Amino acid sequence: MLTSITAYSYGIAAIAFFTLTLLLLTSWRARIFGTALTVACVLTMFWAASIAYQAVSGISLPLLTDILEILRNAGWSIFLLMLLGPFQQTNSLPPFKFKLKPYVVGVVAFYCLLLLVSIYTYWKLESPQGKTGFMTGIVGRVVIAVMGMLLVEQLYRNTPAKGRWGIKFACFGIGGMFAYDFYLYSDAMLFRQVNMEIWTARGAVNALIVPLVAVSAARNPQWSLGISVSRRILFHSATLLGTALYLLAMSAAGYYLRFFGGSWGAVMQVTFLFGAVALLVGILFSGAFRSWLKVFISKHFYNYNYDYREEWLGFTRTLSEHGHGLGERTIQAIAALVESPGGVLFISRESGNCEPVAHWNISLPNESESASGSLCQFLENKQWVIDLQEYDSNPEKYGAIFIPQWLRVFPKGWLIVPLILLGKLFGFMVLTQPRSRIKLNWEVIDLLKIAGSQAASYLAQQESTNALMIARQFESFNRMSTFIVHDLKNLVSQLSLLLSNVEKHKNNPEFQKDMLDTLDYSVQKMKLLLHRLSRGSSIEHPAPLFIDKLLRQTLTLKSVFEPKPELEILDPDLMVVANWDRLERVIGHIIQNAVEATPKDGKVTICISKQEALVVVEIKDTGQGMSKEFIRERLFKPFESTKSAGMGIGMFESREYIHELGGQIEVSSCQNTGTIFRVILPFHMHVDDVKNAVSRQE
Repeated sequence: MLTSITAYSYGIAAIAFFTLTLLLLTSWRARIFGTALTVACVLTMFWAASIAYQAVSGISLPLLTDILEILRNAGWSIFLLMLLGPFQQTNSLPPFKFKLKPYVVGVVAFYCLLLLVSIYTYWKLESPQGKTGFMTGIVGRVVIAVMGMLLVEQLYRNTPAKGRWGIKFACFGIGGMFAYDFYLYSDAMLFRQVNMEIWTARGAVNALIVPLVAVSAARNPQWSLGISVSRRILFHSATLLGTALYLLAMSAAGYYLRFFGGSWGAVMQVTFLFGAVALLVGILFSGAFRSWLKVFISKHFYNYNYDYREEWLGFTRTLSEHGHGLGERTIQAIAALVESPGGVLFISRESGNCEPVAHWNISLPNESESASGSLCQFLENKQWVIDLQEYDSNPEKYGAIFIPQWLRVFPKGWLIVPLILLGKLFGFMVLTQPRSRIKLNWEVIDLLKIAGSQAASYLAQQESTNALMIARQFESFNRMSTFIVHDLKNLVSQLSLLLSNVEKHKNNPEFQKDMLDTLDYSVQKMKLLLHRLSRGSSIEHPAPLFIDKLLRQTLTLKSVFEPKPELEILDPDLMVVANWDRLERVIGHIIQNAVEATPKDGKVTICISKQEALVVVEIKDTGQGMSKEFIRERLFKPFESTKSAGMGIGMFESREYIHELGGQIEVSSCQNTGTIFRVILPFHMHVDDVKNAVSRQE
């Protein structure tokens, strides 16, 4: 009964594939894909027909069945590989063409090996070790099924979304065929025999994939998918497939050691498996092996050595990440392009030499190279990547260039890569020998030159940023020094006015007291300025203060001047938040200007009042005044002054600090009439409010 079902099952499969073959040869004639699909269908048809014939006739031909099954799987595998390959229309080639020949050669060699294994298995089935031969053949079929599913998965994954409409049913059908084979032979491995019911249903299952493949062939008869296989996916797939094959070989070797090892079999098996796993882990984590595999894949499976999108993303990511210095990251980024494990970066300096500034996995040399020397001039003019080994063997190629001895004997020195910025040599990089042999062709050299120019722009930006930072530090120091000098000038002016009034008021006890107070204040102020200058910075913290007390102290120092400033306090005990010394300096400067601009018979008045949430300090004089144009264009402009000995930064500093406190300065003036300065500051708290807050807390 089961035999007749087997005949019907595989007979239907043979008829279905025969029909699909006729359609491919007539209505759906295509290019090489159609031929490959037709061959796969023909081989499947013969395989199914041979099993149906054996079921009907009762003649068993296991070797023929195995050979036809291997050929069937080979046909479908090659068809999938061609869909992954470069046989596309000329005007739709992907940017990274996938070399098909190594894959086809590898698959053909693999299936030839399986044919030999099948013949060997057939011979083993006739020998006392039949079970061993049986297991060897089953493992090979499981590997075929896994490889077929991987190819289908890669085909579907790497097909653009708009192209999956044309191939999804073929992927479902072919993938289902390999998945069913995996289920069949996995079950056989588990139970040490083929399940005949699953085997019988296999023919009908294969017949069901015909409509799926036919739908895809009708939708896309040319099978022009424009697929580009990612190098990263290929790298990981090759690693995974190699690991799987290694583990299968390791398991088989362990099985044979246990089977033939006698009493030592178990010990030998465990020792072998541990050593094999340790070797596998060492290989997978080996940088040299990973480098070799990447170079091997790029060399034998692609027309171009690099996936430029991936390389440029990795290059930019390395330059932009945090951690190491930019110089070391630059070496890593360029070295990764040629699998170099280390290098040294040289940058042109103001000394006229290219000096070593960064290194990676190699010691930093003490030597430097003159920017006017033949090497640097050659790198700048020719912009060539210099191969040190080629220079040693064929120096004529590089003309009259002279590479110094210390660079020629550089530890594991390999390449000198110029870093060109705006047509000039910014520096160069020396890379060490790669982990795996790389052929320097035009593609590698051009990539290194472009990467070197990009890296030079990053390094130049860092150099400019560092120079700007230093310039700003000097600017900050110079600005602080300028303000200190301005304060010293004001003190000198006060002392000069004091001396000018000594002859007139030297016998006045009140003048003598004011003179001593002014001298004491000037000495203390000079000491403070010298202290700030010696520290190199000014740390001034704002705090609440009484504005009337600050003005009283300021006017005490101005009491020796003529006209003597007068203070009017409309609202006492008003508080603002500021630094005492800076605010005193700001308001004192405005008062000083008012006194100097007013004749001795004039009047200078300072008034303190509160307007809503603001404290207003009004400085009014009856001096010569200022024009509106002067106030608008020159009054607050730094380094602009109408005084012969003035520095022009007093009013600039005053306005900047008042703005820093959240206030503002208002100016109104009429020529030959006088000027009014209004310093407006945020009101902090009235003293009565402080007392009320304290009483409420009590």
